[in-house]
Parts: sequence; structure tokens; C-alpha cells
Amino acid sequence: MRRRFREAGDAVTFDFAPMVDIVLLLLIFFFLTSSLGARNNALPLDLPRASTTVQESPALPIVSVDRAGKVFLNGRLTTTGQLGQALQPLLKGSGGVVGLRADERGNYGTVVRVMDAIKRAGGERLALGTRTAAEAP
Repeated sequence: MRRRFREAGDAVTFDFAPMVDIVLLLLIFFFLTSSLGARNNALPLDLPRASTTVQESPALPIVSVDRAGKVFLNGRLTTTGQLGQALQPLLKGSGGVVGLRADERGNYGTVVRVMDAIKRAGGERLALGTRTAAEAP
């Protein structure tokens, strides 16, 4: 068997293109997963407990009511008067389903006003946000 030895003039090269592709794919993956996870825990709400839960769709508009009675649409502060107008374009993409997350110790009257605003905007169904018994308070 004859072996070929590297001569002094031969240059060793390394192709970086596949490595750059992999790094970019990893970055995209981490950006997407971090933004989806942050959406659920954007507001510090003490949700009521439930024995079973269902994962929400990313296209679902989320209305949150905190303990002080402040209303948020997809993490942005709004009022019950402005909620209907801001919610109407989002309802087309969700098929009329709206996620409602309300603090367990919050104002019940505010939650009812928010539900009325969702109904007037064209919301057909509510997906109530809860936490499982295994989740930390």
C-alpha cells in the first residue's frame, strides 16, 4: 500500500458554511421557544387551580385581568372600553375563541365587564386560564 503524505504546498481548509447554517438554525429555534414561553408568564397572575388543563394555541388572543383590575390584551395594558375594538381583528384569526386569564383574588366585576366586552367584540367562546395543582403558586 502506498500512502500519500502531505506536501508543504498543500493547504488544509475547513468549510464553515455548514457550521454557520447549524448555528443560525439553533438561534432561530431558541428565539422562537423563548418568545412562546414568555407569553404565558408575562403577567404575574395567581390563576385558579384546575385538575386538568389544555395547551393554548399561539394564535389565540389572551385577555388578562390582574389583582388590581387592570386589563391586558396579549400583554399590553388596555381598558374595557378599548378592548372590544382591539380584539375584533384578532378574533378572525382565532375563530372567535379568546383566552381569559384572571387573577384568582381579583375583582369579579371587572372580569364580568371583560367577558361582556369580549362578547360584544364577536367572541364566541372563552378559554379560561388555570394552573394545575402541581404548579407552584
